[in-house]
Amino acid sequence: MTRTLDPTTLRLFVSVCEEGSLARAAEREALVPSAVSKRLAALEARLGVPLLVRGRHGVEPTAAGQVLLRQGREVLAALQRLEADLDGFAGGVQGSVRVAASVSALAEDLPDDVAAFLEAHPAVRVSLEERGSNDVVRDVRSGSVDLGVAWDAVDARGLHATPYRDDHLHVVMRPSHPLARRARVRFVDTLDHPSVGVASAGLVGALMRRQAALAGRELVHRMQVSSLDACIRIVAAGLGLAVLPAQAAAVQVAASRLIMRPLAEDWALRRFVVLARDATALSAAARTLAEHLAGCAGTRARPA
Repeated sequence: MTRTLDPTTLRLFVSVCEEGSLARAAEREALVPSAVSKRLAALEARLGVPLLVRGRHGVEPTAAGQVLLRQGREVLAALQRLEADLDGFAGGVQGSVRVAASVSALAEDLPDDVAAFLEAHPAVRVSLEERGSNDVVRDVRSGSVDLGVAWDAVDARGLHATPYRDDHLHVVMRPSHPLARRARVRFVDTLDHPSVGVASAGLVGALMRRQAALAGRELVHRMQVSSLDACIRIVAAGLGLAVLPAQAAAVQVAASRLIMRPLAEDWALRRFVVLARDATALSAAARTLAEHLAGCAGTRARPA
């Protein structure tokens, strides 16, 4: 019995497993759910084994489905690399590169660095997708993106990590704030004052809560907001201080007549990395972009 697998059906199967739902997978692939269901039923009939089962939290792969999912991701990633490399034969570096980046990386230098790369390589297409830091790692591991950019505090074991840029957490406050006269501010001292938190802070927020707990304190924000911009506006209104990445906040802090003081903690230095599942297997376009981003490491002038 012939058991050939076509890439389209394989991609649909992977999407269903990742989304845990036929409906969400169909939306992701711009198809109707019945079309997805029909293809997967035909795939199971062709292979002669059940691949999916409805579990407590949606659709889940069977033991055979898990094998197909793991190897299917590798096949799809290999096909993407093959297409990108073959495109490059037309002249120069060509192809497309999918990059998953954390919110903080996108708020800082990454968009400008990618823009500079595209100016030098106009035949390359780069898609930037915003993800949580842990989701960046997941997408790189699965092969659904070529590269990831995230803080090196994530668990990226098994991935190839190249140093990118770094940033330092600063305390943002009004010039009249009691801590404003200090050249550097200890984190524990910020806990004595009302503060504002950014709900999307992710790993930074978790790190600050942990450091507060180690000091026998609790991190309690006066309020939580959804964006860095809203946070700075609230600080400017005098409702509290905030701990923010210096590079991401510098322009808005200056425009709002606020001041920044470095957080006097070793853990306040954030180092970003470029992640790849296998650096030797990257397409020409992805490899060139990764090298460009690595070359940007340490090129930033620090905000005062």
